[in-house]
Amino acid sequence: MELAPSTDAVPGRDRLDRWRAALGSALLPVAVTPRGSRPLTGRITSGRLGRLRFCTLESDAQRISRTAAHQRTADEATVGVLVLTAGTATLLQDGRHAVAGAGDLLVHDTSRPYTLDFPARFACHILHLPRRELNVSDGELRGLAVTAVAPTDGIGAVLSPFLTRLLGSAHSYAPAVGARLAATVVDLFGTLAAERRPFGGAGTGREELVLRIRHHIDRHLEDPGLTPETVAAAHHISVRYLHRLFEDERVTVARLIQRRRLQECARELARGGRAAPAVAAVAHRWGFVNPAHFSRVFRGMYGHTPSEWRRLATSGTPPQDPYGRDGDQAREAAAERLPHPAELVPHPELVPHPEGVPYAERAPYAEGVPRPERAPRAERVPRADVGPRARRTVQGGDGRGASRAA
Repeated sequence: MELAPSTDAVPGRDRLDRWRAALGSALLPVAVTPRGSRPLTGRITSGRLGRLRFCTLESDAQRISRTAAHQRTADEATVGVLVLTAGTATLLQDGRHAVAGAGDLLVHDTSRPYTLDFPARFACHILHLPRRELNVSDGELRGLAVTAVAPTDGIGAVLSPFLTRLLGSAHSYAPAVGARLAATVVDLFGTLAAERRPFGGAGTGREELVLRIRHHIDRHLEDPGLTPETVAAAHHISVRYLHRLFEDERVTVARLIQRRRLQECARELARGGRAAPAVAAVAHRWGFVNPAHFSRVFRGMYGHTPSEWRRLATSGTPPQDPYGRDGDQAREAAAERLPHPAELVPHPELVPHPEGVPYAERAPYAEGVPRPERAPRAERVPRADVGPRARRTVQGGDGRGASRAA
């Protein structure tokens, strides 16, 4: 855990710049506007819990804003969770606002401009959850953002006191324990998002079907045969309609299956410990049948090989997102450059085949399988070799006209 120096030892004219720099270092670059005429005073403690970044603030009245100009910086896409322990706060984002009191939670999307207004002295914890670690749809996140979650309201009664105690003592946990606790926080946030989803009204049937499909995928991630076709069949819908349902989710069904598998693998690898399973065993447990392919797509998603991820996560140096604030789009682009997901096609070395079947014909699209050689293309005569005014036939090897050029 890192302790930023208190502003008490900083000259009054330099306090605001020092405070702004401390906030930017702890979380994200922001603008700070004091609400009073006296020099700003405050204290900030920052740290990490596994992959999660957090800070604890105690300061005077102020307004903290993240503007469109700040969005240009290459910061990881995260979801902010503020736990207010003293004072009041107002969150403004997307034309909406929410007011919170002591004990309440406020959720905001750091990839879009927002403002946190503290009208009087306050204390709070601010936790940033990597967007790609959350198994939460964009619709669920929009429903949860810019709302105050009371400490007596459903999952809020569990999450608020849990985060308050957890972040207050995060420095005392070993890296492996911190990684497990971070995974618990991510799970609880997903539960909160599910609880806050609106029920009733138009469009609920479609949303409920998408939610059931997501739950079905989560329950069958260990099945190597999980594909969009099997998902559609399990819900008695066509594959075409399945893809239409996910048009607003910004991810295809096949990519969602792969992403969820990789998330579970990353979580298990981060636990470490003496009895930690081998990387190949983790991959196989979550539906990957080709270790080489798993290593490649894992690196495409997280920027590290599975072994590097495990080493960094268990050494107290959490791996960073190499793709920055636009990580989701960059990861999708990187994934598009990878081969077709081989986990959906059994690798020939891992499944039996009938005797006498040529190796190249067993799984022609599985990674590492040589494909039958194609017949060489007929030699083509460059157009420049043909006179611009002449009309003649270019003779092929069999003496017949193969092509014409003007």
